[in-house]
Amino acid sequence: NHIKRDSPVMCIIGNPPYSGESANKGDWIMNLMEDYKKEPGGKEKLKERNPKWINDDYVKFLRYGQHYIEKNGSGVLAFINPHGFLDNPTFRGMRWNLLKTYDKIYTIDLHGNSKKKEKHPDGSADVNVFDIMQGVSINIFVKTGEKKANELGKVFHFDLFGKREIKYDFLNENSISTIDYKELPNIAPNYFFLNKDFEAQKGYDEGFLISELFPLNNVGIVTARDGFTIHNSKKDVENTISEFLKLDDEEARIKYKLGKDVRDWQVNFAKKDLLNHFPEKGFFAKILYRPFDNRWTYYTGNTKGFHCYPRADVMKHFLKVENIGIVINKPAQGGSDFFSQVFLTKTITDQSIYSAMSNSPYVCPLYLSPKTNGQQTIDQTTERTPNLNPEIVKQIAAQLGLNFVPDHELCHAELVSASQQTLKRVQGDKTVFTPLDLLDYIYAVLHSPTYREKYKEFLKIDFPRVPFPQDAASFWQLVKLGSQIRQIHLLESPIVEKYITGYPEDGDNVVIKPKYDNDKVFINDTQYFSNVPEVAWNFFIGGYQPAQKWLKDRKDRKLEFDDILHYQKIIVALSETDRLMKEIDAIEIE
Repeated sequence: NHIKRDSPVMCIIGNPPYSGESANKGDWIMNLMEDYKKEPGGKEKLKERNPKWINDDYVKFLRYGQHYIEKNGSGVLAFINPHGFLDNPTFRGMRWNLLKTYDKIYTIDLHGNSKKKEKHPDGSADVNVFDIMQGVSINIFVKTGEKKANELGKVFHFDLFGKREIKYDFLNENSISTIDYKELPNIAPNYFFLNKDFEAQKGYDEGFLISELFPLNNVGIVTARDGFTIHNSKKDVENTISEFLKLDDEEARIKYKLGKDVRDWQVNFAKKDLLNHFPEKGFFAKILYRPFDNRWTYYTGNTKGFHCYPRADVMKHFLKVENIGIVINKPAQGGSDFFSQVFLTKTITDQSIYSAMSNSPYVCPLYLSPKTNGQQTIDQTTERTPNLNPEIVKQIAAQLGLNFVPDHELCHAELVSASQQTLKRVQGDKTVFTPLDLLDYIYAVLHSPTYREKYKEFLKIDFPRVPFPQDAASFWQLVKLGSQIRQIHLLESPIVEKYITGYPEDGDNVVIKPKYDNDKVFINDTQYFSNVPEVAWNFFIGGYQPAQKWLKDRKDRKLEFDDILHYQKIIVALSETDRLMKEIDAIEIE
């Protein structure tokens, strides 16, 4: 104990576990971890809503080793651990803190992340050195004691892709001095420990962050019991709740397969919530469950009730006013190399719209409903207001030489068709722009294949940044294309009713096992949708391929007439999206 307490620790050997749900929560280490939970510079608290990955055990052991090396004044720390900390934005404060301590940091990214389907740059297989899904890296941190206190250390990086045997041979044959490391620049605010296109980053960083443009945003609803709370029709919701309230807790648990109670969702919580709200004090509401898949639920807005986390701060704005919102993902740690996590909603939205495997997407409403204090007054506004950062809007207006109107209804003629929600600009007026125009511009940019490819390294680590429009002409071109994709994705465009597929065979219409074969999508052995383009069948939105997912979610169910028409609309929508994305690419986006 005397040696451990009072003498310099010269060598610590161990094998830190990789565990996001760390059990090591002692005061001593958790106090040290606070240094990693600050913005670069070490003064402000880290501006992350859920920085839980910093509490992973391997991160705590990095901090543990750093503590003793700082105490001794010099030392070397060498670990092999998950590679997510090299570029995940949540770790930016940690990376800055490490640069402040160490003179040199050597990282060998061994890749092999099966969660994000990593491949060798030449397209061949990339395999993990261990039998795990997480990609890993070798990291060597060196402190000599010679670096000045106000200097940041140097980072040297090397990428190693390929099959496991190739990686083993390379590591056996090389030492720290023979590897051809690339020295990386220390660039705020992320201080990446990975090789990025830093020239592209300069242009990318000049754009506005989606989460900053929409000040109010939050992740989607967590029901905790989708099968119980979300149904295909309003009547199914009503019948389920009515029956549920007649049963005692244990009968309900068995009948609806509710499983064991957990901390934030319990059968008695749900019952109390419904008894207080059902049927008049809540809302029967459509909920966007998956892309092109709106279902029904009953919404009370009460946390730890019928829904576990109803996200009332955001979702109430879809219940009280006519609204639309962007649903955008902040990628999970070590996110996908392919950006497609963007869609639109006019309803409340489920947290797993893109994939249960990814981070919950954030819902950004375009408008906010008026605040009320429960008392109606003569001057109380009933108008919705834009959920937009006024400084960013002001900058865009100045760049375009246009005036901003806070509601597209004030700037457009009446609806051409209430069912289609198609809006026509008054006399083609292009001296002003509206929140909806801005949303359409953003939606077009986020569907640009060139934008997605050029900035793919940055799109997989944080909310997207969107370039400010260059000029009014290109802005209106993109608005027009973004508007078309918006209406198509909401299935409001007349185009989606111009079916390109057929459904030629009679049968029971029961979905058994969907499969694609020679432009046909079979739902069972004999029935199929004909003339389905392969691009539509394989098209990704988030972690799902909607043309496949929609059918798989209806396995063993009979497709009704409206279901058959709806699926054909989806195929048109996906085909048209692909076509419009190519048109967007013809317009230069910075």
